[in-house]
Amino acid sequence: MQLGVHTLSNGLFVAPMAGVTDRPFRSLCRRYGAGLAVSEMVSSRPELRHSRKSRLRREHEGETQGPAGPVSVQIVGADPALMAEAARFNVDEGADIIDINMGCPAKKVCNLAAGSALLENEPLVARILEAVVAAVKVPVTLKIRTGPAPERRNAARIARIAEGAGIRLLAVHGRTRACGFRGEAEYDTIAGVKAAVRIPVIANGDIATGADAKRVLARTGADGLMIGRGAHGRPWIFREIAHFLATGEALPGPTPAEQRALVLEHLRGLYELYGEDLGLRVARKHLGWYLRPLPGGEEFRRRACAIESAPQQLDAVARFYDRLQA
Repeated sequence: MQLGVHTLSNGLFVAPMAGVTDRPFRSLCRRYGAGLAVSEMVSSRPELRHSRKSRLRREHEGETQGPAGPVSVQIVGADPALMAEAARFNVDEGADIIDINMGCPAKKVCNLAAGSALLENEPLVARILEAVVAAVKVPVTLKIRTGPAPERRNAARIARIAEGAGIRLLAVHGRTRACGFRGEAEYDTIAGVKAAVRIPVIANGDIATGADAKRVLARTGADGLMIGRGAHGRPWIFREIAHFLATGEALPGPTPAEQRALVLEHLRGLYELYGEDLGLRVARKHLGWYLRPLPGGEEFRRRACAIESAPQQLDAVARFYDRLQA
């Protein structure tokens, strides 16, 4: 897939997820076959630009052009001028692609008239997209939902606005703002978006297996897929989906030995990025996702989450996987 000057290895994307798609997780997903990993959203508000949270979300060391790149940074906000300024700032900081968040349903985002709340105001959508595209020379992409509510799905109109503004690629989550993450994703609207525009359209929502991926591509005609919650504790899902789409066969999951090495690397990356105290706390949710499906995993997860030392957490996780292999 071509996105500006960037040739992506495939159309399998990691969804931007706050508190999840940090540098260590993006690196693992790319290694397992994701063609693009979009960073966590960063606020367009300049007074938040140098907060610790924003700085950590903008951490892209090692993510360069080539197998690891390009770097895609998602920005969020509701003011066209501030969004344009945020785009320029992040490009200066190393972003190769700017992604605009008009899909987040979280109240703390929508209460600021940002994220998926913007879908209610199509003229403002146009002004934001035009301002950001004009502000930077890198490709600008957009993430949306199917509309404000099930009875007001306007994704096709938003898509045409986006294409007219110069957006290069559009990802669509198959739920409305009102739906949050409840119920099942709906794909007919995504098919309508694909029919309405000529830019690449990426389908998102409820894709957890290779069979899901094949079904969603057939249903929507989309050019690629974006995986969010399906990648929680399973960064190898991209390898599995690519294999299924190529062969029609399910690929076995990683062996306990492979998963052991992966999880320990992930934990070390979190400690290195966040520091030991915060890294331990961030690691707990990832451990929950990794461990729950495994024999004895839920019981061990409760014990591991009570550990207050990074070396002890690493040692406990290593010994858990050693027992699993035995």
